[in-house]
Amino acid sequence: MSDETRNPNVAAEAAAIEDQAAPEIPGADQPSAEAQRAASEQPLPEAEAEPEGEVPAPEAPAESSPEDKAAEYLALAQRTQADFENYRKRTAREAALAADRGMAKLAKALLPALDHLELALRAAEEHGGGEFAKGIRQIQAEMVGALGRVGIQPFSPKGEPFDPVEHEAMASQPVEGTEPGTVVEVYQQGYRINGSVLRPARVVVAA
Repeated sequence: MSDETRNPNVAAEAAAIEDQAAPEIPGADQPSAEAQRAASEQPLPEAEAEPEGEVPAPEAPAESSPEDKAAEYLALAQRTQADFENYRKRTAREAALAADRGMAKLAKALLPALDHLELALRAAEEHGGGEFAKGIRQIQAEMVGALGRVGIQPFSPKGEPFDPVEHEAMASQPVEGTEPGTVVEVYQQGYRINGSVLRPARVVVAA
């Protein structure tokens, strides 16, 4: 049996002496300068690129509260009602314009007949009038009244200033005591439909 086995204290003292004999070297557990330089020269791993054309998925929107949903539905209902009201007004306006165009087309076809009745009435009155002139006047009044009920009105601008929008000058002549530019005679009366000129009046203007 050895001395170390026989005396454990002797073995412990020997181990302590060995530890003191090999002092710890600072930085011994750190890599050398060459190893650090070699590690720094190695390229860093590249970040994985995202595939082109792919857009990140948007985050799910937060759930709306009942009050927000009620306000959204109310705004949608108000927009729908406003759109319907605009549509109703637009269709009514277009229908009215279409009706005016139809009446204007019919009136333009009837106006020559009214002009001929006016000429026949003047000729009958120049030859004494009588029952014949009375009958022509009644027919003329009925036709003018029918046109008036749909918004078509005649106008005779004698004595008014000349207006190129409503009057068509057939002649111009000096008239004593009359201001130039005044309508002194009406060859053919004009007609309006709902305030717009359907046919201008043909007139003679003072020079």
